[in-house]
Amino acid sequence: MPQGLDLETLNMILSAINDFAEGELDDETLIDLDARDEYPADIVRRMGSDELGIQLLFIDEAHGGMGGNAYDVYRVCERIARIDLGIATSVLATFLGSDPILMGGTPEQQHHWMSRIANEGLLMAYGATEAEAGSDLGSLKTVAVPVEEDGKVVGYRISGQKQWISNGGVADLYSILANAPGGPTWFILEKGAEGFEAAAPEHKHGIRLSNTAALYLDDVYVDLSTLVGTEEGQGLWQAQLVFGYTRLMVAAFGLGGGWAALDRAIPYSVERIQAGSPLSEKQGYVHKLIVNHAVALEAGRAYIEETAERIDEGTHGTLNTEGAIAKYISTEAGNDAAEASIQALGGYGYTHDYMVEKIKRDVRITTIYEGTSEIMEMTIARDRWQQHLKTQGGYYRDLAADLTSLHARHPQVGADIAAIAARGLSVIMEAARVGRLTRNQHVLLQLGKLIATAECAAALARRAARAEQGALDPKADTRFGISGIAAVSRIYARKAALMVTGDGVGLMVSADKSADAAAMSAAAGAPEALAAQAGGLADADQVADVLYGRA
Repeated sequence: MPQGLDLETLNMILSAINDFAEGELDDETLIDLDARDEYPADIVRRMGSDELGIQLLFIDEAHGGMGGNAYDVYRVCERIARIDLGIATSVLATFLGSDPILMGGTPEQQHHWMSRIANEGLLMAYGATEAEAGSDLGSLKTVAVPVEEDGKVVGYRISGQKQWISNGGVADLYSILANAPGGPTWFILEKGAEGFEAAAPEHKHGIRLSNTAALYLDDVYVDLSTLVGTEEGQGLWQAQLVFGYTRLMVAAFGLGGGWAALDRAIPYSVERIQAGSPLSEKQGYVHKLIVNHAVALEAGRAYIEETAERIDEGTHGTLNTEGAIAKYISTEAGNDAAEASIQALGGYGYTHDYMVEKIKRDVRITTIYEGTSEIMEMTIARDRWQQHLKTQGGYYRDLAADLTSLHARHPQVGADIAAIAARGLSVIMEAARVGRLTRNQHVLLQLGKLIATAECAAALARRAARAEQGALDPKADTRFGISGIAAVSRIYARKAALMVTGDGVGLMVSADKSADAAAMSAAAGAPEALAAQAGGLADADQVADVLYGRA
């Protein structure tokens, strides 16, 4: 990854986005565009022009960009998503489309295409998904037939159909995955090519400010130079290289969408008087509809930030599983927060006149594109299952030991409670191994959920400890302050401990009738998890005070 921006430059970009949104994308405009199902082409193009130049963040300085790193991209993606997830998706599509070039292109290809995107503000589309293949890129049916002259390949003729392509009908460039004789291969296609056309835009549930369309390729000729890299058959490998990074971007979208909804529900609850007092003073309302969801979003943020830092270090591999955890937790939290915000506004929240209704429809897609939540659960479970086997159960025991040590140094951040979840996870996974229970897909999916929750609890405890030390990244979000994020961490750790020791034991018993539920519950740490719930109500009150400016 590039070196990244300094704090002043990042803040300048965030401020420029805010100013642009205030002038062009107020709530009334966004609601109107959504109602008309209209892609704001002029606004999106202006965002990529000299007026804002948002695309420069994603492009290395050597190609005319600003060289933002994964941390910068997370912050900017979250901010754009807070404005509108459809527009955020248009931005994502361009850089998802360019990823095959960055991962597999020759230096000449990288400079040629990325400098054009930087200088011309070109939009890209990522042409991988097909109607019958979905997220299974290995099942694609689009083909690339070599064209030879004098016994040498000089180009290809591509035929096939792509489905659910963001920017499909408006892009200037397309990365197209097709089966060449040597296997799946990426090609770069420019709009206007003979035999290539986009269908009418899809009529979608949400993100109606983005363009989504099917692509049709009928014997489309492309020159040999458009093959990404130097050989056929590298397409799936090139796609795999960026999942950790691109899923982090979608995680930031879930984070931004969720907070956009909550940040409308919070002031509403201050103004709305019921039974003689504001809703904001009613503990049950605030805890259920605001606090719980703010905590879940911040757990996602903690994991996003850790993963972004690891990507930027460049020494941890592709981090596909970590990207999956960040995406799974953050997008599910964002979707739940938007749902709760509709409930928080009551009848108003259910109408098209209020943004929370639109946000809920928009944020739903984040649990689907770039891999559904179910694919994320499976990805997480399979990888961590292998880690459990390789370490003979030590993977989560070691995490628990690290958290116990962290608690000794920072006793207020809930690391001891997160350690209960980690230890319990080791017990649950060992029970699954002994009983050969991972042959059940149901078990794997549920394990993925438990693993993601426990790991985010650990990340949140580490984040709270860093905040206490004054060691957070200077570009980190600091909404909650030191004591506030510690309370958030304790709340989420309690949730993780209960889930693992309660739901996890229940999962094992459901799959193995011979399991001793009482013994397994004790071994997993259920009594400790229950005891750790002490203080939870006071912590929720503290987080509420932070959110409402009462702290």
